[in-house]
Amino acid sequence: MKIVVTGAESFVGRYLIPLCIEQGHHVVGLDAVPPSFAGGLVCDITSSDVADLIPDGTDVLVHLAAISRDPDCRANPKLAWDVNVGGTVNLIAQAKSRNVKQVVFASSEWVYGDVKNDAVQTEEATLDIARIRSEYAATKMAGEAVVRLAVESGDLPSASILRFGIIYAARRENWSAVEALVNNVLKKDVITVGCLGTARRFIHVADIVNGIMASFGRPGFEVLNLSGDHLVTLEEIIETAKRVSGRSPKVEESQPGQASVRNPVNDKIKSTLDWEPSVPIEAGIRGLVEYFKTDA
Repeated sequence: MKIVVTGAESFVGRYLIPLCIEQGHHVVGLDAVPPSFAGGLVCDITSSDVADLIPDGTDVLVHLAAISRDPDCRANPKLAWDVNVGGTVNLIAQAKSRNVKQVVFASSEWVYGDVKNDAVQTEEATLDIARIRSEYAATKMAGEAVVRLAVESGDLPSASILRFGIIYAARRENWSAVEALVNNVLKKDVITVGCLGTARRFIHVADIVNGIMASFGRPGFEVLNLSGDHLVTLEEIIETAKRVSGRSPKVEESQPGQASVRNPVNDKIKSTLDWEPSVPIEAGIRGLVEYFKTDA
């Protein structure tokens, strides 16, 4: 397959591209920063020149590129909308001109907006802009609409929207709660959290990239939650990290009884694609403990 990946130097991109190459795909990686691998190209996804970098008849364009940190989007909303929405509009136009067969769009569980702790987020839910509380989530909601309309109008043959859960894995910055808490268990004697009952469907980056690749070649239009297999509380993360590391820091709650729970279930992607998470939370935490000890 001919694969184009935008955001090639992103956290997910750096895991996805080597796996695609290993499996024999021809990969072109696009990013705003210099490439770290052969086949990587510097580009601006908001420019029409990007068409020159997309091979004609590309099988899959994986669109990861985005201003993805909430603080960055909040600090410069215009840039966030220009890149996340305007860049997506431009890529779709260039994809059409280059006869791209499928777009895989990296979205986020945050498009569900504010949710109740006992609610379950499924792909059939109607998204409500009034429940959105971040610029990033708003841009992803708009990006999804751009992709959907392109398929419905015939500008794209097919597209898969993947709503990522909260991703974690060994990295030096932009941590989720998993990396942050494991690091704190290793380095602090006292850990302060909001509420130990706060829970998410955390998902290892290896399972994210396998989910992306499982969507290659899908026909039509679909929306899929790409999330972990079960809710994991902050307490479970801390207790697992303590058990794995042999450390026993004191844990204090600053907001006991005020848990925040988000539950984007992955039933649809498991039944639709030949995919399921393969990295249990304990295995992921063991890897983080080893990483932080080695990196110290």
